[in-house]
Amino acid sequence: MTTQIKGPALFLAQFAGDEAPFNSLETITKWAAGLGYRGVQIPTFDSRLFDLERAAESQTYCDEVKGICTDAGVEITELSTHLQGQLVAVNPAYDLALDAFAPEQCRGNPAKRQAWAVDQMHKAALASQRLGLSHTVSFTGSLAFPYLYPWPQRPEGLIEETFTELGRRWTPILNHYADCGQDIGFELHPGEDVFDGATFEMFVEACGGHAAAMINYDPSHFLLQQLDYLAFIDLYHDRINAFHVKDAEFNPDGRQGVYSGYQNWTNRAGRFRSLGDGQVDFSAIFSKLTQYGYDSWAVLEWECCLKSPAQGAAEGAPFIKRHLIEVTDKAFDDFAGGERDNDTIREMLGL
Repeated sequence: MTTQIKGPALFLAQFAGDEAPFNSLETITKWAAGLGYRGVQIPTFDSRLFDLERAAESQTYCDEVKGICTDAGVEITELSTHLQGQLVAVNPAYDLALDAFAPEQCRGNPAKRQAWAVDQMHKAALASQRLGLSHTVSFTGSLAFPYLYPWPQRPEGLIEETFTELGRRWTPILNHYADCGQDIGFELHPGEDVFDGATFEMFVEACGGHAAAMINYDPSHFLLQQLDYLAFIDLYHDRINAFHVKDAEFNPDGRQGVYSGYQNWTNRAGRFRSLGDGQVDFSAIFSKLTQYGYDSWAVLEWECCLKSPAQGAAEGAPFIKRHLIEVTDKAFDDFAGGERDNDTIREMLGL
């Protein structure tokens, strides 16, 4: 019997570094496979692991990348363009902070930075196609997030114009992805204008209901917002194309709640944890996703305020593996049943 959800897989972004085995795709994939991971999600913004420019132009290079992963014993789950997607839409309040995501020649020039980000998004669609994939993951960026709380009072029309502009920017990108046989799973994340179900609906509407606008489901961000992350699957399961398995906990007290008092991650009421150390009900999540037919990857995204990445990665693969469901092809009461008999059915119904 086989599992419907594929895994365990690992998002490599938080583990890439300048020291071996984390400084090349060849060595980091072997490290991941050695921990029990079967798939890797590759960040396209880290040149130590992946050359997006070459991948967009060269099938030979993409075949080499696939070969490296196959030799290590893992598959590529998706390409990530989180940092480039963030730069598609940037409120000026974030210009200085987000310049760090762009190449040096684009810094201090928001228009040039955005054009670079859009070009990167286009190249990622081509690269994903060359790799034989169909899903990618990203962020939407944000224009209105500095105005999240409605005080000072937002001028009427600000939110509407925000999503109209997001639609203008993202619809051509989504069209390109569809032309390449790809879609984008947007991670619904505070700091983005699209951070929950309501904002995702607004975004999809602004993009004309675009079929390529999908969801990278990450329950940790919903728990910290106190959103019902299981009901979310009931509502949006047909748009979920990727799954970040990440844990979190929310422990409000008399001093702080969802805004966490500007405290650091360790001292926040809401904080990310390694798998199994937080409050997310992953048994229920895997059950719901299986029930609705989700058949792509379960990808660990490690972020923890206490536990080391090495320990988190080592514990993550068996955690995900334990939650994969072998889908039954039998009903539990089959033993008591029999062959269908229409005459018996009609007699039982008094017909």
